Amino acid sequence: MSELILKGQKAREASYVLANASTTEKNNALEKMAEALIINKDKILKANDLDLKASMEKGTSKAMLDRLALSEERIEAMADGLRQIVSLPDPVGEVISMWKRPNGLQIGQQRVSMGTIGIIYEARPNVTCDAAGLCLKTGNTVILRGGSEAINSNTAIVKVLSKAVEEAGLPKDCIQLVENTSREVALEMMKLNDYIDVLIPRGGAGLIQTVVKNATVPVIETGIGNCHIYVDEECDFEMAKNIVVNAKTSRPGVCNAAEKLLVSEKVAEEFLPIVIRALREKDVEIRGDEKVKAIISDVVDATTEDWGKEYLDYIMAVKIVENVDEAISHINKYGSGHSEAIVTKSYENSQRFMQRTNAAAVYVNASTRFTDGCEFGFGAEIGISTQKLHARGPMGLKELTTIKYIIYGNGQIR
Repeated sequence: MSELILKGQKAREASYVLANASTTEKNNALEKMAEALIINKDKILKANDLDLKASMEKGTSKAMLDRLALSEERIEAMADGLRQIVSLPDPVGEVISMWKRPNGLQIGQQRVSMGTIGIIYEARPNVTCDAAGLCLKTGNTVILRGGSEAINSNTAIVKVLSKAVEEAGLPKDCIQLVENTSREVALEMMKLNDYIDVLIPRGGAGLIQTVVKNATVPVIETGIGNCHIYVDEECDFEMAKNIVVNAKTSRPGVCNAAEKLLVSEKVAEEFLPIVIRALREKDVEIRGDEKVKAIISDVVDATTEDWGKEYLDYIMAVKIVENVDEAISHINKYGSGHSEAIVTKSYENSQRFMQRTNAAAVYVNASTRFTDGCEFGFGAEIGISTQKLHARGPMGLKELTTIKYIIYGNGQIR
C-alpha cells in the first residue's frame, strides 16, 4: 500500500468525524491552531530559512523568493487569518432554500461538507495554513502537497497545526502533508478518486495545466493571473499612477499583480512618461509596442508572446489602445480571466468595462491586488477560481461546501 493511499484512508476516516463536528468544536480547533503558530514561530522561521537558502543557491528570482519567505509578521497574519475564519458564519448545515410541492412534500437544499480536499500548490507556505483553516471550518479533511522549494516550511507548519487540532479533540489526520514532492506522487494524487473528492491546484500555468490534463479527481481550476490595468482617456493621472505602481510592485510574484498596462491613445503621450518613470524607480522592466516606443524609445520590444504571459516578476508590458472598446477586446483575447481594472472618471466607460470584460474580478479605480480572500472578507482563500462552474473568484467557506437535498414527507408514495 502506498503512503498516499494510507493518507487517503486516514483522511477519509477523519472526514466522518469532522463533517459532524459542531461549530464550537471547529472554532476551538482554529483558535488553538492560531495560538500554536505564534508559539512555534521560531521553529517555522528556522525551517523557512532552510528553504530560502536552498532556493537562493538555485538562483531563484527575487519575486519568487518573496512568495516563499515567511517573517514574524507573515506568521502573525496567518494566525489572524485563522481567527477571522473563526468569526465567520459556519456554512455547514445551512438550509439554502425550502419549498412545498402540491403533494405535500417539503424539499430543501442544505450545505454540507465535500469530504476530503486535495491541494497541489507551489512556493507559498501561507497557503498551507489558509487551506487547512478553511477546510477545517467547512468540515473537510485536507491532503496538502506543496512544492519541493517549501517542503521544510510546510512540514513544520503542518506538524504545528495537526497537533493543535488533536489537542482540540478532533482527529490529527484532518490535516495531512504529502512529504514526497516527486512528480510521480503528484500524478498518483491526481487519480486518488477513492479518497479525494475534489482537487484544487494553486501555482503557475504549468502546474495548473498538468493537474487539469492528468487528474481523474474532479478539479476546481485556479488560474494564472495575466491581469491588466486600462488607463482611460478620462482619468486622474495621480490615481492612475498609484494604482499601476501598487498593482505591479507591491508583490509582483503573486497572481493578482498587474502584468499589463493599456493606455488610451488620447492621454498616452502625457501619462506614459509619468507612470514609466515611477515603475522604473521600482526596478520594473518595461516592454512596449511600437506606439509606446515612439513616446518612450528605450523600452524593450513587446512580442506577441508577451501579451498572454504571466511574468510574476518586475516586468510589465505596455500597449496603447484607441479606446475602452479596444482595451476590452485585447483583455478578452489575452487575459486569463482573473482580475482586470479600469482607471476612469467616466461612469459610462466604467460600466462598459465592468459589464463586457471577461474576468472573475473587475475593478473600477482600484488595484487588482485586492483580489484576495482576506481582502474580500473571507478570512482567507483556498484559491482564486478562473473557471465558471461551481466557484469563481476567491474561494472562501461557501465554495468549499456542496449541497444535498433534504425532503420531508408524511407518507407520500409515487
